[in-house]
Amino acid sequence: MTGMNTSGNLDPNNTDIRKTAVIDSELSKRQISIAALQETRLASTGTIKESEYTFFWFGKAPEEPRIYGTGFAVPNCLIPSILTPYAVSDGISELKMKQTEATSCIINAYAPTLAASADDKDRFYCQLEDTIRLSSSSERTILLGDMNARVGADHISWLQCLGKFGVGKINENGQRLLEICSRNNMCITNTMFSGKTHRKMSWYHPHSKTWQIGRAHV
Repeated sequence: MTGMNTSGNLDPNNTDIRKTAVIDSELSKRQISIAALQETRLASTGTIKESEYTFFWFGKAPEEPRIYGTGFAVPNCLIPSILTPYAVSDGISELKMKQTEATSCIINAYAPTLAASADDKDRFYCQLEDTIRLSSSSERTILLGDMNARVGADHISWLQCLGKFGVGKINENGQRLLEICSRNNMCITNTMFSGKTHRKMSWYHPHSKTWQIGRAHV
């Protein structure tokens, strides 16, 4: 989910900029349990409660450009079950939710694009793997977000983490993601189930006119 608020101001009395109310309505219609938000473009950190969901966001310092940023939208009924979300970096945030069986650690990641520098990519993927490894062995770890990755369909080479229903060709970010999943006993869940090809895609490339997997649920 992108472009939560481009103005960087969440004044509850200003309906022109309070886009969380619109997102709140859409999430409610679709009965989404917890949503990971990317490109929130909001300064610092903050929270706002709407009628059905509470929004948490993590952005850059107020004096920096309003770019990137992650966040969560959590149903108000689940707020007593969560620990306050926090930012690991400007591209990674984390939320923990207590459940009857176990605590779930939900990581929200917004990966650099393929055009980013090698240093930026190395830094992001190191932070991401450190965050995964810091979650307790007793916790259920779920990675959500926009990975800007294509993991391809080579199930044989990635038996533990890639299902039989992947599509397309792997790219550099997809390779990095699969390596992290392989080392940490995680799997790309949207490659584990059969379904219509267009439902496995999340981003339409404006130049090549093709659908691609921009987001991977792990």
